[in-house]
Amino acid sequence: MRRLAVLVVIPFLAVACGSDSNSSGQPPATAPAGSPNGVDLGLPGEPQGTLTFSGLARNHVDTPIQYPQTPPVGGNHNPVWQNCQYYDTAIPNERAVHDLEHGAVWITYAPETSQADRGVLKALADTGDHIIVSQYAGLPTPIVATAWGKQLQLPSVNDPRLTQFVQAFEKGPQTPEPGATCRRSTSDTSPVG
Repeated sequence: MRRLAVLVVIPFLAVACGSDSNSSGQPPATAPAGSPNGVDLGLPGEPQGTLTFSGLARNHVDTPIQYPQTPPVGGNHNPVWQNCQYYDTAIPNERAVHDLEHGAVWITYAPETSQADRGVLKALADTGDHIIVSQYAGLPTPIVATAWGKQLQLPSVNDPRLTQFVQAFEKGPQTPEPGATCRRSTSDTSPVG
């Protein structure tokens, strides 16, 4: 009887332990902390293509920060947040990340974005009190929408997933500090540090 029990347990352990490789071919549940690459979890209510990042630090620092993503999706940030509004220039990453912690959606656009498309983005910024829009050089796509731990790369301002992203994540469930304001701070666009 003991021999039978050992024979049953050994194959079970071999199957349970397995290897670290993902035999299903599916991505892991979340990207490792500090990873520049997120994971598309395909969660209900999220626009298709939304990447999820986890393990983001939330400390206040007074120095410039190098983030692993462009634009950053969260992490350590400046103690002063950026007023949520439309900006026709770049803003400091460290202040925008603080907005994300407060539940903001940060929409960034490439410098070569047309005036007409900038008008669409300005109008979108005016629809909520936790939406910040700014120019950002070096984006992977013309438009990138970001919330704390979430990011969506878009080919244009007319992609319907942009408004879906705002609806899903402005003051959404990913917000580390729900109820925090995104106003009454600074509109200064000069670098921190």
